[in-house]
Amino acid sequence: MAQILRSSKHMTLLFVVWVLLLVAGLGVGLASGVHVLINGLGVTNLTNQSPWGLWIVVDLSSIALGAGAFTLSAAVYVFRLKHFEAIARAAVFVGLLGYTSAMLALLMDIGRPDRFYHPMIYWNIHSVLWEITLAVMLYTTVLVLEFVPIAIESLVPKRYHFLHSLAHFLHRVMPIIALIGMSISLIHQSSLGATYGILTARPIWYSPSAPVLFILSAIAGGPALTLFLALLSGVILNKEMLPRKVVKDVARLIGFAALAYLYLKLWSWVSTSYYSRIPEREMGLELLNLNTPYGFTFWWGEVLLGAIVPAIIMLWSRLRNNRFMLMLGCALVVLGLLIYRWNMTLSGFTVPLSWNPGVRNVEQINIYSPSLVEWGVTLGIFCYGCLAFTLGVRFLNLFPEAKPLTSEAEPAPAPAEQTPSTPQPQPSGAD
Repeated sequence: MAQILRSSKHMTLLFVVWVLLLVAGLGVGLASGVHVLINGLGVTNLTNQSPWGLWIVVDLSSIALGAGAFTLSAAVYVFRLKHFEAIARAAVFVGLLGYTSAMLALLMDIGRPDRFYHPMIYWNIHSVLWEITLAVMLYTTVLVLEFVPIAIESLVPKRYHFLHSLAHFLHRVMPIIALIGMSISLIHQSSLGATYGILTARPIWYSPSAPVLFILSAIAGGPALTLFLALLSGVILNKEMLPRKVVKDVARLIGFAALAYLYLKLWSWVSTSYYSRIPEREMGLELLNLNTPYGFTFWWGEVLLGAIVPAIIMLWSRLRNNRFMLMLGCALVVLGLLIYRWNMTLSGFTVPLSWNPGVRNVEQINIYSPSLVEWGVTLGIFCYGCLAFTLGVRFLNLFPEAKPLTSEAEPAPAPAEQTPSTPQPQPSGAD
């Protein structure tokens, strides 16, 4: 008992230290954000030549990593795969944190956050970014509706019958909400890719497959982050947060999504590099490979570590059954998604619009590296997500089927001793 108490005190101390570190990171982010709001985007390294930078990467990555919500909610409520309910709550919560993190990044990036409501009043139906804005707002509303029953059941006492009746009603209409959410999320995940892929003026970006690549990378990355956080929580709390069948099925989903993403990624590279033979794109890639690590991060980050290795881990049962290898595979999928969003965002701005593709000796490119204040805001957003998930695991019933972790090698209990009804023969040599 004393050992249990000491262990409990030790975990409580670690929890307090962890929360204090995250609060400190939030403070850095808040101070950086106030500095930007007071002094404007001039304190960043964003320019007219490179108007999108680290915060847009955070925005795109957060939205993609929140895609586990629509993927796993659709599995439960639309496709009736009820055993996924064990992870659906955590997926919804991670999705809500992802979308609110994206909104925080956009709040800093748009320059005039006081005009955030303008897309709702001044419609521009010909703009992909306008459609994305409305879709993100609508899907965030869907996530809030999916999260309300979880919060009520976890935090509200039973005597508040009205609130529990509301939670029960939302549970009943959840299939409709999940179907609407899946439709909205698929639309704006693809539209994020279309924002780049339809721009013929920037051949590095132009790609008809970009919308589908954004969807596939989100379908792989969203569940990967949710599964990684579930496994990490289990390691820290010494619990099995999810049934093993759920872990296996989610891992397979991630693996097949990674393979689909890898196939389309390589097909897109082959078609644009060998079949279409667009001179501006070829020479733009040459400019990137000579002056930036784009080629290295593409092949090693996006293709090898972000797709091939995770697919092997997720689909090979011997590796998938190892919890730490599975966590590594999930982390690599998330890393590959981050690299893909970074490369996609910055590559088009690195090759300047004024560049003449017929002149090969041009060495001037647009260089961008995030300023300290941009990193400060990003740290604050990251700490916000970590702190919210930490408190969610502690105070919300995110994993309804969690149980104490047991070792497979634990010896089975000895059978109860039985009194023989007839005399047993004595072994030879017994006294």
